Amino acid sequence: MEIIRFAELKPEPWRNGGGVTRELASHPKAASAQDGAWDWRVSIADVGSAGDFSTFPGMERVLTVIDGELLLLTVDGEEHPLEKYRPFRFSGEAASASALPTGDIRDLNVIARAGEFKGYTSIIELSKKRAHPVFEGQLAVLLEGKASVSPGAELADTAPADGSDGEAAADGEAGAPTAEPVELARYDAVVGSDTRSPEILGRGFIAVISIDRVEHAPS
Repeated sequence: MEIIRFAELKPEPWRNGGGVTRELASHPKAASAQDGAWDWRVSIADVGSAGDFSTFPGMERVLTVIDGELLLLTVDGEEHPLEKYRPFRFSGEAASASALPTGDIRDLNVIARAGEFKGYTSIIELSKKRAHPVFEGQLAVLLEGKASVSPGAELADTAPADGSDGEAAADGEAGAPTAEPVELARYDAVVGSDTRSPEILGRGFIAVISIDRVEHAPS
């Protein structure tokens, strides 16, 4: 189970100098959050002043305000009021600029190479009674509240390595998770898996980011 601790991430200045970004994940892994040598990237940015956004030619972006009340985003001359927890998709190569009518904001950015990958952001309210699984190809970021994460159960049809029927294997129910829950701090990210999908319990909100590869028809 992999957890990316937000407090351990290094802030890097925007390419245009208008803010700072902390990269949560990218593929392939880049030497710098701003060098553009990746096909997709998930990051959190602090915006403290109005101004132009960096452009990312050939990319598509999904931006979500996660702290603060309102971001006025102008994309190719058209103004879009972005409220908290409402993802907005736009072209990375478009001329874009921000205004902050209610003060500083923090936003979650998902940037993917157009035609190769597609990024999605969903805002989900957590429950203390029903765990939310994080699957392969997903990243779950705690936006607010109190939550913990545990490894999920083994797949029910996974046979023991010794070839036995598994009847003598455990005092507890087969397939039940055994690891102790790990507390999450605000903006910590949980990396998804399909073998033992991490499960998040608590109160508050998470952002679930999915990165899908675009399938191309055979030529």
